[in-house]
Amino acid sequence: MATFAELISKNSQLRSQEIEHLSELVAEWRLLADLSFADLLLWLPIRKDDKSWPTGYVAIAQIRPTTTATVFNNDLIGSELVWGMNDRIDQALSSGEILRDSKPEKVGELMIKEEMIPVHFEGKTLAVIARHRNSELMRSPSKLELNYREIAHKIFQMVAEGNFPIRNSIYNSESAPRVGDGLIRLDKNGTIYFASPNARSAISRVGFDKELEQENLGELFANLPKSKSEPTDDSWQRILSGKTLRRVEYENSKGVIDLLVIPITNANDHIGAIVLLHNITELRNRDKALITKDATIKEIHHRVKNNLQTVSALLRLQSRRVEDPTASSALEEAVRRVASIALVHETLSNQSSEFVEFDSVLDQIVKNAISLSTHPIKYEKLGEFGSFDSKVATALSLVIAELIQNALEHGLTDAGDLLQVSITASGGDYTVCVSDNGVGLPVDFNLEESANLGLQIVNTLTKNELAGEISLSRKDNLTTARLIFSVI
Repeated sequence: MATFAELISKNSQLRSQEIEHLSELVAEWRLLADLSFADLLLWLPIRKDDKSWPTGYVAIAQIRPTTTATVFNNDLIGSELVWGMNDRIDQALSSGEILRDSKPEKVGELMIKEEMIPVHFEGKTLAVIARHRNSELMRSPSKLELNYREIAHKIFQMVAEGNFPIRNSIYNSESAPRVGDGLIRLDKNGTIYFASPNARSAISRVGFDKELEQENLGELFANLPKSKSEPTDDSWQRILSGKTLRRVEYENSKGVIDLLVIPITNANDHIGAIVLLHNITELRNRDKALITKDATIKEIHHRVKNNLQTVSALLRLQSRRVEDPTASSALEEAVRRVASIALVHETLSNQSSEFVEFDSVLDQIVKNAISLSTHPIKYEKLGEFGSFDSKVATALSLVIAELIQNALEHGLTDAGDLLQVSITASGGDYTVCVSDNGVGLPVDFNLEESANLGLQIVNTLTKNELAGEISLSRKDNLTTARLIFSVI
């Protein structure tokens, strides 16, 4: 299916400002669908240039209401109409005037009424909105439905006058409150004319239990318990007057409300406003809980790292007091292994994610290992690891630390010898090679039967923790430990 932009560029010669106006309309028109209990289609005239008469129309956008059942089950974007097939669209485009409810026509099993609204911008009709409603649902409307429809009529008139969407509006429409969250209707003085049940509940949550109608909304909020998010650049009376588009949060000890103020005009005269509001108290509480949880996890990693460093220090002290060289060497190896695990927890304690940037861990492992070497070692790294979860990172850090240490102890015996770590990643599959150009492996070497504790640890962690495989080989004067594993 062609995109919104592709359909416009293929079928018209609209200027960038005109395309932007249609894009902003589509970004905001869920409000119109929900208020009018209708499916909306945006029909773009098909023509070669502004001087050419349209040959027809193409549907470039479609939206269904969340306040009632949809009229169209199928997606109609990309559908085309030949000029003359729907004279109401032709008339709306030609006259630039709204064509109100048509005589109901049967569409499938439903009796549908149509309304056509020209989309006006800087003296030009860019497109036509077709509004489709189930006529059966229009009988005996409630007070809420009547208010919603009246508001919809006024905003559709703004569309036809080129005053909606409001230009240069800066707010996140995706996260903004919606009609179903709560709606308040204001007159031109900022006095509440109508409030939906959800709006009443939201304002009651933050401490106002009286009747809302005939209250001035700005004064109401100014007299509520002091907000934790008190505006610094303006008063609540001005913010909620309804004269300018504003989005603001009100928070006190009882709750949090997200408010979006949309002014309503008629021929550029301010005649009122609607305020969409959403009780986001529970959402904010969950956000705070997540922040607390993240801070707690980071603190746990920090403490684990500190405890591991303490264990490492105790082992180091013990190794210095042991006279048996074999026992002292074993304790030193234990110190190094504990330090490798501590590196992972140190990385986790300094970031917000539970995923470890493993390349920085590798760099520190190599730095620590080479610093203990008795002679200079050349080091080369090829490729990047990226991020792993803490379980994979811990096992991988131990495996690579052991392979590097094994290369330093048994292979790299001369100054200038090369240590190389190469990483090849494809999707979630990784191949890691730790190579050195040292003395090489014994002729009868067998990894599975090796008595070397470090290699036994490597073999066990690779199979059990990484679900991978490890092999050692000698080729082109390089001894290579090849580790293959996958991350899902």
